[in-house]
Amino acid sequence: MEEEVQIHRLKNGLRIAHLESKSAVAYCGVFINAGARDEMNNEWGVAHFTEHMMFKGTTNRRARHIINRLESVGGELNAYTTKEETCVHATFLTEYYERTIELFSDVLLRSVFPVPEINKEREIIIDEINSYLDTPSELIFDDFEEFIIGSNSLGRNTLGSPESVRDTTQEDIKRFVHRNYTPKEMVISSVGNIPFQKLCKWAEKYFGDWNHSSNYKRVPIILTEKLPKKDFVNRNTYQTHCVVGGLAYNLKEKKRLPFSLVCNFLGGPAMNSKLNMVLREKYGYAYHTEASYTPYSDMGIFGIYFGTDNGNYTKCINLINRELKALCTKRLTPAALKKVQQQLIGQTMISAAGEEAQMFSIGKSLLVYNKVTTMKEIYRKIERITSSHVLEVANETLSPDKLSVLLYK
Repeated sequence: MEEEVQIHRLKNGLRIAHLESKSAVAYCGVFINAGARDEMNNEWGVAHFTEHMMFKGTTNRRARHIINRLESVGGELNAYTTKEETCVHATFLTEYYERTIELFSDVLLRSVFPVPEINKEREIIIDEINSYLDTPSELIFDDFEEFIIGSNSLGRNTLGSPESVRDTTQEDIKRFVHRNYTPKEMVISSVGNIPFQKLCKWAEKYFGDWNHSSNYKRVPIILTEKLPKKDFVNRNTYQTHCVVGGLAYNLKEKKRLPFSLVCNFLGGPAMNSKLNMVLREKYGYAYHTEASYTPYSDMGIFGIYFGTDNGNYTKCINLINRELKALCTKRLTPAALKKVQQQLIGQTMISAAGEEAQMFSIGKSLLVYNKVTTMKEIYRKIERITSSHVLEVANETLSPDKLSVLLYK
């Protein structure tokens, strides 16, 4: 991918990456190095609220005109917010490239966040929060992050609470955007059938005069929680929901990839993951189990989730501890390691096969690492993982004295 992806930086610091394709359909996104963790203590939910408000009016367009600008020609305009990034992205026919870049610049540089629209969107977000609170299998992951990291901007969920959303004002949103949305912290990522020079020309035309800067610097989170720990929350659920986990490696640590391989082996999406084979296929104790790993810029967190009947909780925990202990004490055989490597390589290749997936991958890579990592580089790194690497990261993260437990009943 690196040989094919072309990269350019405008004078204002905005980076542009483009992968030329032969398709009539194009994919483009603007990635912003700002998310929920960049909120101040009194701004819980503002990053997500801002994303919702991007399409609600600019100095040039009303909300319906923003929606119709691409939708009327068959395109799609969307956005998302995570803890460390925000992205506005679109799918459209190649002939509407310039229209899309201009629209991106309008919503990102000239949104006015009308108060009547804020009041309408407030209720929609509160409905979204209430729906999320009714889904314990999703809620427990966010609660576990706060359980481990603490009640700070990185530990809290991205949506906010009904109370914090009700308290959010137009000034809060404008202040967040002014502090965090700068050209040096943005990347335009594109996959489509146009020459790179054209994309750069349009980016310069619509973003080049934007010279906004900010003194804001992301502050590393200082952990105050005493770990490991265990807690029980009464959610009146018919099942017991549980997450076992703790701290792991950040986005730029070399051990991130070996640990990703370990998590994939334990509870990746494949049905033959170790914990699925044990908890579901062999014993029938849990319908669903998974291992998740989220690396952030200054720390990482992982969790092993399972849902089970109340009477099987202890059995599940004992089986999980048995498998984790095995990873901490026994090296994977060469044959077992090869299988795990091949599976992770295959999953990575399949997930990156589509052009939209490539657009997201390029944008995130350039935003975080200031370079585009090729698939060949990723494959080689996976192939270079040894059983010693697996044993080392397992002992640093999975030993019982490092594991915390959060339980819903």
